[in-house]
Amino acid sequence: MIKLRYPKKLFRRSSSKGSTTSSSSDGDAGSVRGGGEIEWEVRPGGMLVQKRDCRADVEVITVRVATGFSWHDVSVVATCTFGELKVVLSMVTGLEPREQRLLFRGKEREDSDHLHMIGVRDMDKVLLLEDPALKDMKLRAGLTAQAVQSPYQTFIKV
Repeated sequence: MIKLRYPKKLFRRSSSKGSTTSSSSDGDAGSVRGGGEIEWEVRPGGMLVQKRDCRADVEVITVRVATGFSWHDVSVVATCTFGELKVVLSMVTGLEPREQRLLFRGKEREDSDHLHMIGVRDMDKVLLLEDPALKDMKLRAGLTAQAVQSPYQTFIKV
């Protein structure tokens, strides 16, 4: 970890009354700690970045997911992806993640899209649809399995 020191003059702000203060606000998310010190860390890829504050609260949002005639309220971390949301929904709905299509604001979202980057906020509505191509494939597989089993069933009954 690398620590850089900057003079307090760089971090002065004027308030509405015209006086100056040298303390940083709480809205800085811990990027500048007391005394004008910035902490840095090296990520595994070798990139030097400003150190994250581990004490920062993780924002948990509740997403209302509509599935046809029913809806589910699901609590997830705001920074998770739509793919991770599909995994959570698979436990609730019984549909596998590859069978799900998630729509937000009228557009289907990719599994790699992050919720907070797309603009999903607390109590926003996401529409869950079953993928029609996979639904059709399951229906056809069920019909062929039934057709294959029906001659044997009549043979057993006789």
